[in-house]
Amino acid sequence: MSEPRDSHGAPSGKRAIALGYDRGKDHAPRVLARGGGDVADRIVEAAQQHGIPIERDPDLLQCLKPLSCGAEIPVAAFEAVAGILAFLYRKNRDGSHPTARPR
Repeated sequence: MSEPRDSHGAPSGKRAIALGYDRGKDHAPRVLARGGGDVADRIVEAAQQHGIPIERDPDLLQCLKPLSCGAEIPVAAFEAVAGILAFLYRKNRDGSHPTARPR
């Protein structure tokens, strides 16, 4: 028996989406990587190896799931993503996050 699949052909259990934002270039955060199953595991593993925090938000994942790599996030996701970015900026500013840059 095969594992249930989502509309993108990925296993329906595990999903991961990596976002990025370049202030000088982007109008909104973009999808850098996305996938399910083993791909989701590799996205999470890469984030952990680079000290990038992982946010588990099923509602945000549902909103971002239809997007392809390189797509800007939709307006509906701005508030949730802005909250995550604000948290990360504060952590970097006060030096309490492992990826914080020295000043």
